[in-house]
Amino acid sequence: MQRIRLRYTKRGRLRFTSHRDFQRAFERALRRSAVPMAYSAGFTPHPKVSYANAAPTGVASEAEYLEIGLAAARDPEALRAQLDQSLPPGLDVIDAVEVQTPNFVERLEASEWQVRLDGVTPEDAARAIGLFLAQERVEVERLTKNGVRVFDARGAVAALEIAPSQVDGGADTDGEGGRDVRTGRPCAILRLVVRHATPAVRPDDVLSGLRATADLAPPVPAEVTRLAQGPLDEGTGTVTDPLALDRAAAQAVPLTAGEPRATASA
Repeated sequence: MQRIRLRYTKRGRLRFTSHRDFQRAFERALRRSAVPMAYSAGFTPHPKVSYANAAPTGVASEAEYLEIGLAAARDPEALRAQLDQSLPPGLDVIDAVEVQTPNFVERLEASEWQVRLDGVTPEDAARAIGLFLAQERVEVERLTKNGVRVFDARGAVAALEIAPSQVDGGADTDGEGGRDVRTGRPCAILRLVVRHATPAVRPDDVLSGLRATADLAPPVPAEVTRLAQGPLDEGTGTVTDPLALDRAAAQAVPLTAGEPRATASA
């Protein structure tokens, strides 16, 4: 059985699709593309698809991952292109590698997020960030199915800063993969890196912490995009490519005589 790891996106209005919505869309794409899927054993066989650490509904993402098992070998790049054509714009398959290494989920140590705060000036955001980072612990509340849970939002934050670009031109747009509306108001754009921990700390938890420590309350909901998830470089506070090990291992595998090597996407 060949296994392929895929990176896909949720862009524009497709960020409002739930994880279950994406699963249904992806299974239809597999059928349209005639992918030779491997199936589980038992009375109700299911295609071998595993998802890793999906982003919450309403959050855009450039770095979602899944793994599929194939009954027959396919070129990863050709498979990526076929699946991408079978999915709606905004749900885009942008990378594919053949599985060469184990423990992929363990590599997803952290996520890098971009948080856009419309109606908040960069100066106010910078002040709030300074107050938040100065705390050793910032307790926030989240309503769960088991009731209200209180946990520390500060400890999981590896980096929080103002992003270089702060103010948009303000023209209203409805472009593919972009924001639905550009308001023209001043905004602050934050770069946030959060370690994956238990309980999981999400960008909205950090925003709750900014409100608790600095009374920062944006007039409209924040627009959140996951830019990356993978291994965390603690020294620089950056998130690196979790597929890099598979690419390196594929290049190191010697070819059998007459056997073409599957090519990963660039």
